[in-house]
Amino acid sequence: MGSFLGQNPIFSWLALMALFLEVRQRTQTGLLIIRELKLESWPVDITVMPSLIELKTGEDCKALKLPQEVKLVPSSCRGLQYVPGDGLHMRFLVQASLNTEMLPTVGDSLKSKKRFTFYCQTCGESIISDQTFLRVLSLPSENWSDLVDEWCCHPNPFNESVFHPQKNDCFLGHNYFLINPGNESPESGFQICHSESQDPSSKNSGSASNSEANSRVICKRCRTLLGEVMPSGVTKYYFTELLVQPSEDCFNTIPRSLFIQSAVARCLVELSSSRSTFRFSIEGTDGAVYILIWLLNSDTLLVESLGNIASSEDFTLLEHAMPSDSRPSKIQKAIKLLYHPCIKSRNKDLYDTWRNDTGVHPLRFPSKTCLDLLLILSQSTASLPPSLQWMNSFQVAFLKM
Repeated sequence: MGSFLGQNPIFSWLALMALFLEVRQRTQTGLLIIRELKLESWPVDITVMPSLIELKTGEDCKALKLPQEVKLVPSSCRGLQYVPGDGLHMRFLVQASLNTEMLPTVGDSLKSKKRFTFYCQTCGESIISDQTFLRVLSLPSENWSDLVDEWCCHPNPFNESVFHPQKNDCFLGHNYFLINPGNESPESGFQICHSESQDPSSKNSGSASNSEANSRVICKRCRTLLGEVMPSGVTKYYFTELLVQPSEDCFNTIPRSLFIQSAVARCLVELSSSRSTFRFSIEGTDGAVYILIWLLNSDTLLVESLGNIASSEDFTLLEHAMPSDSRPSKIQKAIKLLYHPCIKSRNKDLYDTWRNDTGVHPLRFPSKTCLDLLLILSQSTASLPPSLQWMNSFQVAFLKM
């Protein structure tokens, strides 16, 4: 496909060219945006090939190469449109696939009768060493007792039942796991802070606690909140705070923001798949609501060649990053979502509406992790072309898996 032919000399703008491609795997369609292509840069000759986009002006040329997993169908080009502030938009049929291992979560890693070590994901401190569980079982959904009432023609025989793991048991929830304190040794890398002490990850002293009777479990080294001790004595740990690996392996360093994205994204995907739930409220251990999330799709592949454009990886608050101009174009699996921040009483009316809606699923994480997640979402929004940053008054973001 060739267009915008001419002989004008090229200036430094060509070096700033960047590519954004959002692919839907189910429909094999994609939105391609050539960014930083300004009107004053025209005329330009653009050639689209299955694995390459080539831009020419005069005797100068720049090629934007696609990852080998992605193949465009040039003849399917439609919706050619220049959007001020974005660049040139095009839609294509796309042949794309990605078969790579995603970051492991606690639920994926744990197997019965194998030795594991639990590490603080933030600093690498060994929290529980050489642990072997005889049983690793998934917990039922939170409303399982209500379902029994609906289906039984007699009083619920399980009405007073509470699921507590016995020694050498591990019970898995959607974003946490429960273990019996009998599995924890005195030399473990955590300590207990009783309920009268403030949540070390919370800066909002005016918020009410949802777990006043619970004690906090924090990392001895970095003071990160890992979980809490329930009134029954069972210890609850959050997936976003621990990395589980076979005891014979060394600690595997994973950037904190990537780990949070993967853990939260997979939690949202699993809940939407198993319960047809697509709206979520992200709540902290301090009782505050931080984010309202609406999951749009979970079959997205992102391809970005970012040039000088900032991305979520350019922010060094969470981890070190490569210079943007040294990063090759790469493909990543992601989920696309809409969100509203709720800190400082923002969007309170919408939250009040969602809170009374049974179709909204609350998810609880340590308060600092909620703030980290909000920062990640904000950075993702800022990295998108301006026309894609908002939808129906919601902000748009991607969580990479």
